[in-house]
Amino acid sequence: MTNRFLCIFLTALFSISALSLSAQNKADRVVGKWLNEDGDAHVEITRSGDTFSGRLVWLKFPVDDETGKPKLDKKNQDDALKTRPIMGLEMLSGFTYDSDDDEWNDGKIYDPKSGKTYSCYMAFDKDGKLKIRGYIGISLIGRTDYWTSIK
Repeated sequence: MTNRFLCIFLTALFSISALSLSAQNKADRVVGKWLNEDGDAHVEITRSGDTFSGRLVWLKFPVDDETGKPKLDKKNQDDALKTRPIMGLEMLSGFTYDSDDDEWNDGKIYDPKSGKTYSCYMAFDKDGKLKIRGYIGISLIGRTDYWTSIK
């Protein structure tokens, strides 16, 4: 009887571990480098604990034409942040994976082209592109971009 109990216990433990790893692997699909829809920036998405964030790691035009120096966050609505470099800027923050909907939500996206921050969620489309939906208030009012993985 003890061996049978041990076998059942180990089988259940293994099944729970496999399910947990499967959910974690699905959540980590978003981790990596992504080319934005305009083709002028790469964003690297990373995971820290249960949250995901993304930093700008490449720009097609990294130098400001007016100054000849690296681009700054000139359009930021906060005057104190207007002198920070765009390169390395955290654009995505606070995302958590929702396994029921297979999407990353409750996040924010910062658009350095406008200087504005929006609520955001991410999900994969049927072609494997990363759908980035920034919105104000409800997700019906917003804009969607599709990013391509950089291998």
